[in-house]
Amino acid sequence: MTALPKAEWTQREDLARLVEALGPANLRWVGGAVRDTLLGNPVKDIDAATLLPPEEVIARLDKANIRSVPTGIDHGTVTAVLVGGPVEITTLRKDVSTDGRRATIAYSDDWREDAARRDFTINALYADPVTLELFDYFGGLDDLAEGRVRFIGDPRARIREDHLRILRYYRFQARFGATLDVEAEQACAELAPMLKGLSRERVGWELQTLLSIGDPTSTVVRMYQQGVLGEVLPETGDREIVEFEKLVQAESRFGVPPSAVRRLAALLPADERAAEQVAARLRLSSAQKKRLVCAARRDVLADDPHAMAYWLGREEAIDRLLLAGEDPSPVSDWDIPELPLKGGEIVARGVAAGPQVARILQAVERRWVAEGFPDRARVEMLLAEEIAGRPPS
Repeated sequence: MTALPKAEWTQREDLARLVEALGPANLRWVGGAVRDTLLGNPVKDIDAATLLPPEEVIARLDKANIRSVPTGIDHGTVTAVLVGGPVEITTLRKDVSTDGRRATIAYSDDWREDAARRDFTINALYADPVTLELFDYFGGLDDLAEGRVRFIGDPRARIREDHLRILRYYRFQARFGATLDVEAEQACAELAPMLKGLSRERVGWELQTLLSIGDPTSTVVRMYQQGVLGEVLPETGDREIVEFEKLVQAESRFGVPPSAVRRLAALLPADERAAEQVAARLRLSSAQKKRLVCAARRDVLADDPHAMAYWLGREEAIDRLLLAGEDPSPVSDWDIPELPLKGGEIVARGVAAGPQVARILQAVERRWVAEGFPDRARVEMLLAEEIAGRPPS
């Protein structure tokens, strides 16, 4: 018997309670937790497949005093809220019809049938919750050992069922792939135009997740060369690909964790308007949009990174420096100071409240930053000089 190695999560007491509540014969661990345990990687999320219909899952959890949330009840998914973290429990399914964006499903009592509707062989590995016996219906263990991301069955059929699987393929290839699957690559390139019909949120999430991987350079380059990247980021050209490669190298050289937004900026021309359009198209948050647009400007105060961090913000300055190939360490752990001056102090010195106060405050601030953030005594001197030199009110 081939079994899943014992890991910390497989011995959790709250999971044992869950198994007992649903019945060990009705449940198997599946997906990322199984895959990552086999690879020796940290396990973040735990998913389970079950023979029980969702209504029965909810009833049994209630009886065992385990809180449940019908997070995806239309698709057979119930989330059990446990002390050690939530577990998604999905009833075995088979696809009745698909249109590339959503599927109509029916429940099943066949484990292999459930596995057959999943995307990649390495994601279709199941483990018995008690014995940890592994169930591999499509050669996922061999693919995992060889570092190959392979679609289950005909890759074109899998992609036509869900067009997002094109981007998922490249994401998994960047994480786990050491060996390219030629058939998968050809199918993704051939069917890439189907990506245009997907929701922007789904595309944006997949793209950001891919760009957050340690070093996705070779994968992103292949996506570009195969015409896949152009379907979701038509702004990217040869120059941007080179900039992306340089950025990833700079992050590695200076020991800076990857940032999806920073890397996305590298894949775009140095154009604020283009960055704004991409942020809207990918449904980025307001904070992400602001950071992307800031990074797109590209200009760098390399001779005074502290000033840049003060005016733009720490993360924004790090983005700009890395995009320019500069060392961001001067600002990485620098505590950005606060100007030791308030508008009320200017009024107290005889300046009438109004626009003139703001102008003086801004002038002092600019000089204070330019002089390297001197102490309070110097700020008072700068204030005196600005007040003395102000035009009559």
